[in-house]
Amino acid sequence: MAAKGAHTGAGAHHGGCRPESPLGRNLAVTPDSVSSVPVLMYHEVNEPAEAWGSLAVSPAVFSEQLSYLVDAGYTTMTAGALAALIAEGGQAPPRTVVLTFDDGFEDFHRHAVPALVEHGCTATVFVTTGWVQDAGSESAAKRPGRMLAWSQVAEVVTAGMEAGAHSCQHPQLDQIPAALLREELYTSKARLEDRLGIPVLGLAYPYGYSNSRVREMARAVGYDHGYAVRNTTTSPGADLFRLPRLTVHHSTGLSEFQRLVEGQIALTMVRDRALTAAWSVVRRSKATLTGVNRGRDHA
Repeated sequence: MAAKGAHTGAGAHHGGCRPESPLGRNLAVTPDSVSSVPVLMYHEVNEPAEAWGSLAVSPAVFSEQLSYLVDAGYTTMTAGALAALIAEGGQAPPRTVVLTFDDGFEDFHRHAVPALVEHGCTATVFVTTGWVQDAGSESAAKRPGRMLAWSQVAEVVTAGMEAGAHSCQHPQLDQIPAALLREELYTSKARLEDRLGIPVLGLAYPYGYSNSRVREMARAVGYDHGYAVRNTTTSPGADLFRLPRLTVHHSTGLSEFQRLVEGQIALTMVRDRALTAAWSVVRRSKATLTGVNRGRDHA
């Protein structure tokens, strides 16, 4: 993996996605600071013939999206840097965007990171530790595709990306017993910290599902923020354990991508938001019947 211009920071990158504060904690807040930040959720950056799911974005399309961000003067910031800024009561600079990748597909190392480094951008990958190629005894029985190896996770962090947790076995966290919930959240965090030698404070909920019980457990085992989906932008003062993201699909064209990062999501996300709301109702009904989910609400 090429690491042109690589650095070890995990914060903000500006206009060529220029590097700023290593942790994004000292960003200047100006009167014209934006009130919300689009946090984009990717999964795969891969050719259609090799992709596992319908959310895959081709390398050419991803590069085009990054070129647009650079040309339009956008800042990229890691998911952790944005959470830290919100925790401190700050606002992100104008034209800030956060790029996140769920699951830990191998193509993040092969396709996404070289493109990110080339464009001077940063991103956060949320790793399902039981899906890592060499996960050992904690390896899941079945992986969704070709996943990162631990050495590759370390390499992408060295290249300037951030790694966060995405559970161990990728369950619906709000549907499992408390003991298993704690194991999923704690083990994923611990394995990443052991392998990388750095604190891992960020979590993305598998499928975007959480409730108060999940969020309380995440806080208890040491996370300080959690990302869901919800298909809206992230505003100052947002709940640090219910941070929203916007889904990027394989069918997301450049004009739609532009609307996403500009915060014009009413029409762009109408289908996704409707499906999310409808599925939440179904899942709450199932949870009531099974009695497993004892949380008060869902992200």
